[in-house]
Amino acid sequence: MIVFFAFISDFDVLLSKYAKNENHRMLITHSIIPSLIIIILGHIIDWPALYISGYGYSIHVLLDTLDWGTNLFYFQKKQIGPKFLISKEEFENISEYLSKYKNPASFFDEKYYNNKICMVIEVLIFILMILSITLLAFPYILLISIYFPFILFHLYRHFNLKKNES
Repeated sequence: MIVFFAFISDFDVLLSKYAKNENHRMLITHSIIPSLIIIILGHIIDWPALYISGYGYSIHVLLDTLDWGTNLFYFQKKQIGPKFLISKEEFENISEYLSKYKNPASFFDEKYYNNKICMVIEVLIFILMILSITLLAFPYILLISIYFPFILFHLYRHFNLKKNES
């Protein structure tokens, strides 16, 4: 459950067409609001797995502020964060950059997957996950198998976007 809540917000890519500039990070699911609701609900019903899941959700959203930001508080409809993967010029003229692609999501996808630092971080997080589960929770080692369908979902989407652009 904790693992699931840590990445469930990324399934909002399926709803991208309803977001500003088709950027799924502008949806409420990529704000801090759902995680706060989960955390509060977990504390109210005194279920540690639920509020820890909420913390996992919030960590995911906070980490997403680093690359090109998220609509952290949702209601101001503004991306917050350092936005390391998008220049100020690109951010301020996003419509112009998105118009160069058949699918606007391809802009973000290309920036992310072409960044070596992001790819190294992804690999390091995967290795850390494997080591953590192996050393700290070996009886749950099969949880790793849950990871693969979700990474395959991301990769399928990535290669599909690439194919559609070429």
